[in-house]
Amino acid sequence: MLEVSAATVAFTAPGGPIVRAVDGVSFTVPAGAFVVVIGTNGSGKSTLLGSIAGTVRLDSGTIRVAGQDITRWRENQRARYVGRVFQDPRAGTAASLTVLENIAVAAARGRHAGLGWATRRTLRAEASSRLAAIAPGLEMRLDQPIGSLSGGQRQIVSLVMATWHRPDVLLLDEHTAALDPAAADRVVQATARLVRDQKLTALMVTHSLKQAAGLGDRLLLVHRGRIALDIDGAAKRRLSADALAGRFDRLRRADQLDDAAARTLRDNYI
Repeated sequence: MLEVSAATVAFTAPGGPIVRAVDGVSFTVPAGAFVVVIGTNGSGKSTLLGSIAGTVRLDSGTIRVAGQDITRWRENQRARYVGRVFQDPRAGTAASLTVLENIAVAAARGRHAGLGWATRRTLRAEASSRLAAIAPGLEMRLDQPIGSLSGGQRQIVSLVMATWHRPDVLLLDEHTAALDPAAADRVVQATARLVRDQKLTALMVTHSLKQAAGLGDRLLLVHRGRIALDIDGAAKRRLSADALAGRFDRLRRADQLDDAAARTLRDNYI
């Protein structure tokens, strides 16, 4: 289970006021839930994900994973509980190592040994099985340098690496944004299978309205650092990309009205 309570992250804009990138956000994700997080650029969704991963420090509030208060833990300390796949397919992998060697690095986390133990036949069989389960055919590439794979194939290997020890929370940080549409679709399908088969608790940030509507069992729409929409259950299953686009349009219009009102106040009373 993931519990975020009154999380706040503030930045000082250059030459400007303090901006709350995350503004008192609270939500709970039960074990096994797949939550999609969406929002416009600058809405705070990536900052929120970073605060869970440990790359962004909260100014106030708490984060608990599997009952542990990890609010002040460093990123490496959270690795036992939190897995993450990044937007850049190259992040988190070593291009010069083979696919199997990269997986061995993930499998070796927490062990005081070199890679030798992890490249044994048992690991090869397990790596082959896991890759075949979500991307049939990729298991045949175990001995190739991971840098020789396509971006989509590399992201699928990253998924296997991030979930090797079945983290309590899997964070997917726009992990299809850098891919072409066909590759993105393959990675999305692999992600859905992996989350379902391992019954993972996952948060996936995306810019794709199609992905947001079609994936997961809950949706959080982040706007100006706050959760503007929280949909789950039957309402989430009925949600379409067009309906979600309509929600975005209403938020944009409200923003324009707010900005216009602020300018009127400034011009008339300042």
